[in-house]
Amino acid sequence: MAFFFRKPKADLVRPTKDILLKLWQEPKSPKVDEEAAKFLSQMKVVITGTHETESNPDQVIQLITSMIQEDFLYTLARSIHLLPFEGRKDTQTLFSHILRFRPPNSTAEDSPALEYVINERPEVIVELCRGYEHKESVMPCGVVLREILKHEDVAQIVLCDESKPGEAAIRINEIDEEALQNGEGVFWKFFPCIDTGAFEVSADAFSTFRDILTRHKQVVAKYLMVNFDLFFKRYHDTLIGSSSYVTKRQSIKLLGEILLDRANYSIMTEYVDRGAHLKLCMNLLRDPRKMVQYEGFHVFKVFVANPNKSDAVVRILTQNRDRLLKFLPGFLDDRTEDDQFNDEKAFIIRQIELLPAPA
Repeated sequence: MAFFFRKPKADLVRPTKDILLKLWQEPKSPKVDEEAAKFLSQMKVVITGTHETESNPDQVIQLITSMIQEDFLYTLARSIHLLPFEGRKDTQTLFSHILRFRPPNSTAEDSPALEYVINERPEVIVELCRGYEHKESVMPCGVVLREILKHEDVAQIVLCDESKPGEAAIRINEIDEEALQNGEGVFWKFFPCIDTGAFEVSADAFSTFRDILTRHKQVVAKYLMVNFDLFFKRYHDTLIGSSSYVTKRQSIKLLGEILLDRANYSIMTEYVDRGAHLKLCMNLLRDPRKMVQYEGFHVFKVFVANPNKSDAVVRILTQNRDRLLKFLPGFLDDRTEDDQFNDEKAFIIRQIELLPAPA
């Protein structure tokens, strides 16, 4: 990160930041939108070049250096939803390139700008997450977030930050993996956003939510174990209980993927130990929508196939043994060409047949 301390030439950063701050002032002049879009477009040319000319690495370094020194990335992240359409597009491009850019001959694994954001200005990450609060900023914030969520430290910040707007975000060295979450942090805001947001907001938020929960398996496994009750109550009530068909189906499918991932073995055993979870899955089998039934089956089978069933699970399965044996042979019987599903269904029926008949 030594290049950040080279004296930069006069550049676009300070006047652009000043314009961004004016976006927050009321009443806002249309000229402010035009100026902001113009400056951001000029920055994009410096960072990415044009069809005719390539970008100059020295100029890119100077521009990024000035962005760091002026705390520009934070101001830009929190202002995305106020920008006009072209300004939002250019902002997405700027973030994507800046947070990937490594100086020529650099041996660092990550972009110095991303290292700076992670270690010294995690508020940038939090503000990108808060971009889901405004439909205008969903797409640019979502694209950038999914790119930087490839880094484990970014995922940990998103999972663990509990700051409120205007407060300092959690630092990476402050994260306590054993600490219980209060359910009010930035990660937990994804639940209502997915459930009640407009379709394009919900779909993008779910893509980011899925990346958070599946990219860094060891981090997430520990996080879910520590926050097991809070997470799955919120997951069941808000996502699987959603009135949106798409949200419901996607959430059941993701639940199955989480439970069947080897990294989440402890999560799976804890989950399938609980009778209330089994009842929820059995209700999904009776949903009138076939794809909800199908995804629900892939969670239900984990309970039945578990060789170490809890007393609560055995009791529920035994009480419903005869009804299940009548119901399952005709369950989704139109999936005649799905050999894997039919083999799994036959196996589940056989396991239920081996249960003792109800008293």
